[in-house]
Amino acid sequence: MNTPTTNRVCQLARIDIPIIQAPMTYIAGAQLASAVSNVGALGIIETASEEGRLDLKRVRDLTDRPVGANVALIMVRDPKIVEVLVDADIRFVTTSAGDPSLLTGLLHDAGITVFHVVGTLHAARKAVDAGVDGLIVEGVEGGGFKNRFGASSMVLLPLVAEEFDLPIVAAGGICDSRSMAAAFVLGAEGVQMGTRLLASMESPVHDNFKTAIVDSDETGTVLVPLAGSRVMRVIRTPAAERSANPGDSGLQDVRQLYFEGRMDASVANTGQVAGRITAIRPVAEIITEMWESCQMELAEAAKRLGSHP
Repeated sequence: MNTPTTNRVCQLARIDIPIIQAPMTYIAGAQLASAVSNVGALGIIETASEEGRLDLKRVRDLTDRPVGANVALIMVRDPKIVEVLVDADIRFVTTSAGDPSLLTGLLHDAGITVFHVVGTLHAARKAVDAGVDGLIVEGVEGGGFKNRFGASSMVLLPLVAEEFDLPIVAAGGICDSRSMAAAFVLGAEGVQMGTRLLASMESPVHDNFKTAIVDSDETGTVLVPLAGSRVMRVIRTPAAERSANPGDSGLQDVRQLYFEGRMDASVANTGQVAGRITAIRPVAEIITEMWESCQMELAEAAKRLGSHP
């Protein structure tokens, strides 16, 4: 399938395939991001950890394709991060978990395109008022930090698309050509994937974590309450079952889970779509098959609909 020249996500990110990798802390480094970018999609490097910030430059040894970065505003508030991004030749940034007005102006002044992650229509309005270039609309079925009162992608995505004429990337519940096609119908011009790429061969996490995702069913994640209106969607591990209210301390030992395979060490951000993932596959296979089959899924849906009276 040829990339449509009118696809604004592709144009703004300078990519061939409108798929963006989710910015998973400690996981979204040079290894995974380069694999995604080398296929023609957009790998993202997280900047919340020191390892991630170092990988902004390390990734250039692994790919000459465009690579983006994420700034989680709840953890990275120092404006000097813009200098770090410019020094690493990052031209596309996703911001999340905070006030989009904090850095959008500075990023624009540096010539960087900004998409902000939103989980409610109110948050989308706030991001548009801040002048972002696009929105990543994330339903509550996605992994990680969420609004306790957030809506699913099926509800949230068309709400946002009906109100704003900005390029929209759908996140939450995306793992294959069928879910990508559904996102396009609901108003998106691209998709973001986390859990599907977490369970890929190039993902740096321990095989125990990947296997837990493959073995999960559609009920295999749970929303863990945090402070205020925040919740966190995590895989149903012993640690998650124990945690009535872990707060942010539930992530203290997450690296032991991610990289040592100790599934009882921490709660681990995982999307509900884990229940649809059945194999650990190479990134190139996941993305290529997804993109090439998307148009076929849309054609099949039209065929099932039948002709109009």
